Amino acid sequence: MEREIITIDEEKCNGCGLCIPNCPEGAIQIIDDKARLISDLFCDGLGACIGHCPEGAISVEKREAEPYDEKKVMANIILQGDNVIRAHLEHLKEHGEMGYFGEAMKALEEKGVEVAITDLPVHAHSGCPGAQTMNFESEERDAVTEGPERPSELTHWPVQFHLIPAMAPHFQGRDVLLCADCVAYTVGDFHRDHLKGRALAIACPKLDEGQDVYLDKLVALIDQAKINTLTVMTMEVPCCNGLLNLAMRAAKIAERKVPIKWMVVGIKGDIIKEEWL
Repeated sequence: MEREIITIDEEKCNGCGLCIPNCPEGAIQIIDDKARLISDLFCDGLGACIGHCPEGAISVEKREAEPYDEKKVMANIILQGDNVIRAHLEHLKEHGEMGYFGEAMKALEEKGVEVAITDLPVHAHSGCPGAQTMNFESEERDAVTEGPERPSELTHWPVQFHLIPAMAPHFQGRDVLLCADCVAYTVGDFHRDHLKGRALAIACPKLDEGQDVYLDKLVALIDQAKINTLTVMTMEVPCCNGLLNLAMRAAKIAERKVPIKWMVVGIKGDIIKEEWL
């Protein structure tokens, strides 16, 4: 298969080894005084090691490579102790790779290794500042419900489904609102009537690419984050039903059961359908 994977420029590499502790999968080793990718199977292509090479010898390329194998990665790092295991799990959380995260947790369970996941922090974000995970739910808010000073009910950032880490604290055991992008622009009192008290994720089932990631994250929200309920808000246009379909597929795949509510919004902002499924 063709996928993204790291490549190391041997001419630039001086063998310092600074990249090794920054590869949570253990995919890099120093061999013959050079950093080398020991196996395609161990590299997830997310590039956590990039930026830790003082010579700029590491980059990500797209080429034919064997698929990344989370089970083999876990079999390797379990032998290296709790600190390495936790670093790997944090790495997966930071990048929103909840499908791999679930595989990692199953591998740990099969080996009888216990790791507390609710207290796993998300690493200090090293990518786009706009994707940095923030939780401001504990901030005091003015008790204003009417008038122009009505406060936002948003409790966290980011909200775009590709960017959110499903294991972030603000999703743990929460009522989650999965909302089509257009809904909040259509419903006049969206914050007061629908967002308040819920953790938000937004997506467009027609225009967003890579929706297989959405399916993995929904399963992770149900099984790993153990969300309380899932409310799916879509527009009345037919293409919006794709968001509900993703939620229902995830519910079938997930081991836990979670109540799902479907709300359909008319193009003039009225709620034309609301039911528990």
